[in-house]
Amino acid sequence: MAYEAVIGLEVHVELSTKSKVFCGCSTHFNAPANTNVCPVCLGMPGVLPVMNRAVVESAVAVGLALDCTISKWSKMDRKNYFYPDLAKNYQISQYDLPLCHDGSIEIEVDGSRKRIGITRVHIEEDTARNVHTIGGEGGGPAQSGVDFNRSGVPLLEIVSEPDIRSAQEAYAYLTALKQILQYLGVSDCNMEEGSLRAEANISIRPVGATQFGVKTEVKNVASFSGTQKAIEFEVARQREVIESGGTVVQETRGWDADRGITVSQRSKESAHDYRYFPEPDLVPIAIDEAFVERIRSAMPELPKARFGRFQAEYGLNAYDAGVLTANKSMADYFEEVVRSGAPAKQAANWIMGDLQALLVENKTDIAACPVSAVNLAAMIALIEQGTISGKIAKELLPAMFDTGKAPKTLVEEKGLVQISDTDAIEKAVHSVVAAHPGPVADYRAGKKQAMGFLVGQVMKATQGKANPKLVNEILMRELNNG
Repeated sequence: MAYEAVIGLEVHVELSTKSKVFCGCSTHFNAPANTNVCPVCLGMPGVLPVMNRAVVESAVAVGLALDCTISKWSKMDRKNYFYPDLAKNYQISQYDLPLCHDGSIEIEVDGSRKRIGITRVHIEEDTARNVHTIGGEGGGPAQSGVDFNRSGVPLLEIVSEPDIRSAQEAYAYLTALKQILQYLGVSDCNMEEGSLRAEANISIRPVGATQFGVKTEVKNVASFSGTQKAIEFEVARQREVIESGGTVVQETRGWDADRGITVSQRSKESAHDYRYFPEPDLVPIAIDEAFVERIRSAMPELPKARFGRFQAEYGLNAYDAGVLTANKSMADYFEEVVRSGAPAKQAANWIMGDLQALLVENKTDIAACPVSAVNLAAMIALIEQGTISGKIAKELLPAMFDTGKAPKTLVEEKGLVQISDTDAIEKAVHSVVAAHPGPVADYRAGKKQAMGFLVGQVMKATQGKANPKLVNEILMRELNNG
C-alpha cells in the first residue's frame, strides 16, 4: 500500500529582546551560569511577572509577516508540569487565545509553490537549561546542574497546520520561516545556541485517505538538515511498523544524530495533562488597530517582496535574486555594492561566486566580510575601466579579503595594472608565435582550438596582465596574416 506523510511543525524562536519576557534580567547568551537571574525568573514565591512590551511588538510583527489575524484580546495561561528546568512547576504560555492565528507561509519545492497554513503564533517563556557533565579520569563524578539564565527568555511558538507532506517540504518551510524572522530582526535564529528549535509531529496514512494517522513528536533536533533526516527516518519507521502488523503509538521521540534514528522518550501528553488555566498574575493583552498599524508601518521589506524587486529593479534572473535575498545580510551587501557604482549583474556574480567561496573557506558570514561593499564596487570598476583583467581580479580579491585594503592600493603595491599597450602585447604575441610553430600550423590548418593554447601562452608571458581582448585581436590578426 502507498502511504503519504502528514507533518506539522512546532518552531520555538527566542526573541532578541534585551530583557526577559516577565522581568528585567538580561537575555545575554554567554553570561556565566545563574548570573542573569532574579526572584521572578527563579520562580520565588510571591513574585509578580510584568509583560515586556517589546515581546508583544515582536510577536505582532511576526504575525503580520505570516499573514495572521492579530487577536484584539488574548491572555496568558499556566501550563503545569514538573521538570528540573522549570522552577515554578508551571510555564507561562498561551493556550486557547493565542495572540496571532490563521496565517500562512509560501514555500517552493522542485519549482512548485505551495502554501502552508500557520495555526498560531503565541508568546511563552523559555525554561532553564539542564547542564550535564561527564565524570571520568581526573574529572570527578558526573554531575547535573541547572542554569537559570535562560529561564524567562521570551519565546514565540509558531505552529503550522499539518499541510507538509515530505521531509523536503519541511526543510523548505523552516528555511522560509527563518528567512522571514531574520529579515524582521526579531531573532538571530542561531540553532547552535538554541535560538531556533524545531519539533516535528509526524504521521502517515494511505494515499487518498482523509483521516489522520497516529502521530509522533520528534524533539532534540539541532539543525534543519537534521529535521529533514529525522522526518525521513520516522516516516520509514512508521511504515515498517504498520506493514509488519504493528500499531504506531502516540509518543515523544528524540533524534539521535549519531545513529541517525529516532528513539522513544515518553508517551505524548495531551492538553488536559497540563491542566491549563488563565495566568492570574498577568492582565489580558488588548491590541487595538493603531498598535497593529504602527507595527506594520515599521516593518522592513520582507524576502518575497525583495526577491521581486531585485528582478524588476536590477534585472536579475530568478536564480540570482533567490540566492541574494535568501540571506538578509547578503541582500544588504549586494545593494550597497550597486549603490557604490557597480553594475548589478557583475556585483551579483562576484558576490555569489568568488566572494562567497572565500567566506565559506574562512567560515565567515557576509555581515562580517573584510571586503567592504565600497571596495568590491571599486574592484569591479577597475575591471570595467580596463585597469585590471578579470583574471587579475580573481587574484586581487583574496588579497583584499586578507588585508581589507582598497583594490587600487593593492594594484599599485603588487604591480597588477593590466597591460593595454598595443606595442607590448604585439611583442609578446610575436615571441609566442615564433616559439610555437606547431600550434600555429594547427590553427592555420583549421584546428581552431589551438587558439586557446596560444592565448594562454601570451597571458603566461605577460604574467596574466595583458588585456585579453587585445591579445585575442592581435593574435588572430597575426595568425590570419601569416
